[in-house]
Amino acid sequence: MVLNNAGESKQQLSLKKKPAWLRAKVPGGPGYTRLKSILSENKVYTVCEEANCPNMGECWSRGVATIMILGDTCTRSCGLCNVKTGRPAMLDKDEPSRVAESLHLMWQGAGLKHIVITSVNRDELSDGGAGIWAETIIRSREACPGMSIEVLIPDFEGNWPALQMVIDAKPHIINHNLETVRRMYPAVRPSAKFDRSVELLRRVKEQGGVAKTGIMVGIGEKDEEVLALMDEVQNGARTKKASGIGRQASGEQENTEDSADILTIGQYLQPTRNHLPIDRWVTPEQFVFFKEQGLARGFKVVESGALVRSSYHADHQADVLSEVGAERAKHAAR
Repeated sequence: MVLNNAGESKQQLSLKKKPAWLRAKVPGGPGYTRLKSILSENKVYTVCEEANCPNMGECWSRGVATIMILGDTCTRSCGLCNVKTGRPAMLDKDEPSRVAESLHLMWQGAGLKHIVITSVNRDELSDGGAGIWAETIIRSREACPGMSIEVLIPDFEGNWPALQMVIDAKPHIINHNLETVRRMYPAVRPSAKFDRSVELLRRVKEQGGVAKTGIMVGIGEKDEEVLALMDEVQNGARTKKASGIGRQASGEQENTEDSADILTIGQYLQPTRNHLPIDRWVTPEQFVFFKEQGLARGFKVVESGALVRSSYHADHQADVLSEVGAERAKHAAR
């Protein structure tokens, strides 16, 4: 009943037929082909391929890719995620150096411009894997000067010193997805807490970082709950502006209030019959409305559309909101 807002109609667990506006382009083009070749030769596995992302062709041709660290087994079981759940393998302490080497190959040989690094939850670790996160960011920045780095991180169970390790490593964008509205958390993110996730975004903003979050719609939320989420994020993450990893390229120094920067909204697609069912197909017009409302509520960038995922146009977001443009220019001048 939590998932179904359709009145008296019965919940259908069968996979629903996709509407016409959810058709993605077939991947192709020289940039895509070049990056795919390097990935295959060096056995680098991306979330883009594993999740069969509908934007893979467009992102790869732009020099944007997403990789996962800390293994392939998650300690949590979220209702919308297809990553396997269980007890993860032993921590691989050599992973940061290998990731940096792989990214260097893609950066140098295929023009990789922006990397999104994500991970499973590692709640069995005292720091939630934050140490590996920090070292991976630092080594990747050293290996690929001028490449923007976005991290899509877990909540570390509210371990704020662990979060601080990630912030101190200075990625260009710190993303933590809320995934859904507050009411849906027991079904969608049973091991997470809505307010804890908002607090994470606030702490990123407090230190001058670029804070990003995203949700999927069509799981059972109502439109007014999506708007309420926007307000809760903006109010909960609001803090004083500070110079730091996310200071805008314009160099603004005024001491004014600021809040979460980026919001992505996409259509939930049921991975298997064992996952949460799709409640509705959100129309293109409704996605436009969500974007307008997000911008009106203070988000600097809102990507809203049926096929939008966390990494969609992520390179542009880094260019606009972080200092990576100056870093790229400095590297190009060498």
